[in-house]
Amino acid sequence: MADGIYQPTLPQLRAFVAVAEYRHFGTAAARLNVSQPTLSQALAALENGLGVQLIERSTRRVLVTPAGSALLTQAKAILEAADGFVATAAGVGDALAGALRIGLIPTVAPYVLPALLPALRRELPAVTPQVVEDQTARLLEALRGGVLDVAVLALPSEATGMIEIPLYTEDFVLVVPREHALAGRTDLRPRVLDDLPLLLLDEGHCLRDQTLDLCRSVDAHPASGDTRATSLTTVVQCVAGGLGVTLVPESAVAVETARGDLATARFASPAPGRTIGLVFRASSGRAEKFGRLGEIVKSVAPVSTGDSVLD
Repeated sequence: MADGIYQPTLPQLRAFVAVAEYRHFGTAAARLNVSQPTLSQALAALENGLGVQLIERSTRRVLVTPAGSALLTQAKAILEAADGFVATAAGVGDALAGALRIGLIPTVAPYVLPALLPALRRELPAVTPQVVEDQTARLLEALRGGVLDVAVLALPSEATGMIEIPLYTEDFVLVVPREHALAGRTDLRPRVLDDLPLLLLDEGHCLRDQTLDLCRSVDAHPASGDTRATSLTTVVQCVAGGLGVTLVPESAVAVETARGDLATARFASPAPGRTIGLVFRASSGRAEKFGRLGEIVKSVAPVSTGDSVLD
């Protein structure tokens, strides 16, 4: 039976929510930036204090118990309220301050962070950024669970309870081997993708989904292969090795084509592309301050803020 005077700690609640969200102790520990034994001890202390089993553990899987499911929503609400309390205290005044947990998708992080982090030190010196790079679905889970404060990803996120601030649009650029027949073209139409050996990122990456959506929108059927990659760098180097062609966002072109026998081909206006923006919990009460963060991201993005649209 639970101790009537027991009061759970925030780290204990964070451990419970993280394990419930990720269904994996190692992943949950990594997301909270703690060791796995520390996470397990916090969860065990919470269960012992409450007198309730929240998580069912086995060697193969992690399950949320019925009692855990009943308490999960309240645990998230408590953490969100605590984060809001700290954010309000830290944010008194005009600027963001304190730890700021920022998530970025892998097709944004390597191209924006080199300029963004120095800009944050310069423009928001009271902020201590903590960076997490991950796929869109997991970033949104981390936002909902209070593990992240804000995320930079492709819009729309289609996530409930979130506010989105569009920051910039960028064209998709076709990267091809240097001697490819399309190299240097600036008048491509999306239909050109039909039958091309198009290399894609692995499942879960939003750029993969955007590329496939573009192909479907023009009834293009690019040739598929067995090549799979989890990073844009690997995909582009496969192009340099003659395995196919690929689409990359404008912000990645300079970095990813700097080495290897590569060339680009661009689409005629209006070019297919994507919109990148900030996403954060509507309940955070920090829209104005995150708007300032968005302006900084926008100012350092390595693209011109044109009017790219999917067509």
